[in-house]
Amino acid sequence: VSVSAVGSLKEDLPPGKFVIVDQFIDRTFAREKTFFDEEIVAHVSMAHPTSNGLMNACEEAIKKEKIDYQKNGTYIVMEGPQFSTLAESKLYRSWEADVIGMTNMPEAKLAREAEIRYASVSMVTDYDCWHPDHENVDVQQVIKVLLNNAAKAKSMIKNLIENFENHIDPKDPTNNCLDVAIITAPEKRTKKTIGKLKNVAGRVLNK
Repeated sequence: VSVSAVGSLKEDLPPGKFVIVDQFIDRTFAREKTFFDEEIVAHVSMAHPTSNGLMNACEEAIKKEKIDYQKNGTYIVMEGPQFSTLAESKLYRSWEADVIGMTNMPEAKLAREAEIRYASVSMVTDYDCWHPDHENVDVQQVIKVLLNNAAKAKSMIKNLIENFENHIDPKDPTNNCLDVAIITAPEKRTKKTIGKLKNVAGRVLNK
């Protein structure tokens, strides 16, 4: 479960609100995005990048703390470390994205390649630069929201540890997505590469 600070792209997602993300738009360009970078080619599905079971567990954990939240939302992942230009921010809003941040990609993609169920909870700290009040945002106020969000997130994670097993879906497609993802023929896979990928794809490559 990823927990991260984000900017809001929508008026109804004010600072302090949590968003259980279910979709991403990846705008990063300078990061390694796959474990399958030598010899073995694999294409995992990212149509539904988060685990429904884990999302439900997050929702239950958030409700227990009475945190204001939204279930489902699209997270724009930008490269950083700089923030968006105004033109970019307006573009992302036109795409109907909900929040923007600098994490979650490629980690969501790498988690899928490793057959690790993944969920993301975004904690809004401020509005992105599209908002007319953005220029009036006080840094100290942002830090105050950030620290308050972090405290709420700690409580949420404690609840999550207690309840996530109740939401495990044995039929989650992440569990065996590599069964239909690896294209390279077995005879083309060297022992060196199989060894390198043993912790990620050993279940499939050692069949």
